[in-house]
Amino acid sequence: MQEPKTLRDAIEYFSDAENCRQFMVFVLWPDGIVRCPRCGYENPAYMEKSKLYFCPKKHEKAKFSLKVGTIFEDSPISLEKWLPAAWLIANCKNGISSYEVARAVGVTQKSAWHMLHRLRKAMTDGGGLLTGTIEMDETFIGGKVKNMHKNKRPIGPGVSGKPVGSTAKAIVVGMVERGGRVRAEVVKERTCEVLSSIAHNNIEAGSKLITDEWRGYNTANFERAVINHAERYVDGLIHTNGIENFWSLLKRGINGTYISVEPFHLFRYIDEQAFRYNNRATKDNPLNDADRFVLLMSQVAGKRLTFAELTGKGSPERPL
Repeated sequence: MQEPKTLRDAIEYFSDAENCRQFMVFVLWPDGIVRCPRCGYENPAYMEKSKLYFCPKKHEKAKFSLKVGTIFEDSPISLEKWLPAAWLIANCKNGISSYEVARAVGVTQKSAWHMLHRLRKAMTDGGGLLTGTIEMDETFIGGKVKNMHKNKRPIGPGVSGKPVGSTAKAIVVGMVERGGRVRAEVVKERTCEVLSSIAHNNIEAGSKLITDEWRGYNTANFERAVINHAERYVDGLIHTNGIENFWSLLKRGINGTYISVEPFHLFRYIDEQAFRYNNRATKDNPLNDADRFVLLMSQVAGKRLTFAELTGKGSPERPL
């Protein structure tokens, strides 16, 4: 199919319900054969008036929409609004707030907030270990130390000037391939046990690890080069500027667009920024906005995020 190439094209194209249907069939079933999400029956009948499919097999809920089995399931919001919202979050470099999405597509701010978190759920990527030369670092995300109550302030700066000990800020650990993909996650502490476990779970054996002088990396079983930030930030090819670049993008979105992020939801915003970073345009991978949007939509199947789970009333998705 000929998908839209710009935001203006997307708004015009997806204002037609039939175009939305054809696009969803294209991303959910690349072979063009629609299948019942409950029994797998091929080519169920499409009822144009109700915009539903009908499966002739005997089972509960014979009728189904294209939202079933995706992040859109049980949402009363039409695909004509969902798809432009997906285009925006996939391509806005610093993210987009729920208030802006609410104004742009015509829903309430609460609905837009839930929509964006469902889309962040689709942005999760569990594919493949990082290889080659890997930069690894950790950062702190939260309010300014000078504005914290004295009982919540960090004990003091470490060797590199970063806070150590008890802190009210969230700790995020990240790894990036030189010129490639990034992985990042929220952790409770940055001890040797935690950092070593994360490195071994995300980095292929035999890779070269580059870190700062933080002693939490000492037990990681990789060939390791260390850059001492108290002395310099670059020593030939030994530096962590790649992961620092990712931190700057992440914090620009959080501080400039989202303003204040609840630590309970922080991992979702990290997944969002990591998706855009991993699918950025490069010389070897010249993705455009349409490619990034189609990729996001190809990942919506098999992922649900109910409002109860999102607000902590259900089982937490990624407990620390």
